[in-house]
Amino acid sequence: MSYREGVEFDLETLEFTSYKGVNFDAYADEDLKSLWRKTLKTGMHGICFSMYEDGQQPGDTITEAQVERRIQILNPYVKWIRSFSCTEGNEHIPQLAHKHGLKNLVGAWLSDDLEKNEEEINGLIKLANEGLVDIAAVGNEVLYRNDLSLDALLSYMKRVRAAIPAHIPIGYVDAYYEFSSHPELVAHSDVILANCYPFWEGCPAEYALNHMQQMYGQAVDAAQGKKVIITETGWPSKGEPLKGSVPTEENAMRYFINAQTWSKKEAIDIFYFSSFDESWKVGPEGEVGAYWGLWDKNEKLKF
Repeated sequence: MSYREGVEFDLETLEFTSYKGVNFDAYADEDLKSLWRKTLKTGMHGICFSMYEDGQQPGDTITEAQVERRIQILNPYVKWIRSFSCTEGNEHIPQLAHKHGLKNLVGAWLSDDLEKNEEEINGLIKLANEGLVDIAAVGNEVLYRNDLSLDALLSYMKRVRAAIPAHIPIGYVDAYYEFSSHPELVAHSDVILANCYPFWEGCPAEYALNHMQQMYGQAVDAAQGKKVIITETGWPSKGEPLKGSVPTEENAMRYFINAQTWSKKEAIDIFYFSSFDESWKVGPEGEVGAYWGLWDKNEKLKF
């Protein structure tokens, strides 16, 4: 996800919730790092899997050994892994996650490349029928990027729903507001998979938790009683500011602590974005794109 014109933070419309987050006033730099590590060690519901080492990018085929090494790093801290594709080595993620006792939210990456979409959809169906998928995500931000029409997306969703076991929930991942705009998405989803990024709406860090809570609330309002999972949220530790959003190590630590504390308090499932820094993302998102990980590009914890 990245900045979208017309979808921006507005302090005047922010409604403060009963949970305001951790009071960080008493936390000096080392104390904040200690609290960040303590929060991480208490465990997360889920994390988005960062696939690529330095020098790698989408289109490269990744080995089982690389995938397993990274899953083993994440394993002590999470219950679920979220993957974004079913090709080019991404198909190893569900198998190896299950091998190490983790559950999977498995995504088929859809775009305007219809031939590639067939590979992705067939891959997702195959993995699900092999018992390796706990939640199936049919596409990620396809509408946000204007890659496919709503009807084309719904056709893929119906196809996957008909082809995989009934007990496996399916959904579609996109920005939280897309489910308000397109109730058809909700109708054809078993679970609502919403990305919630205060950073990309230019929200100052001090208001980010409350803004994310409102994003989640909007998705819940649209969900018609179905479960809502936050499939991506995070804060970068370095890069260019975006309006009021400033990427710093301190802001990244505070946002992670608050997001995890709130989600546990309210029993909300979150897949944090992301696991490892990925240098290739500098191209699509600017410098800030490379610094969303909890681990750096060398697979070392940042703080």
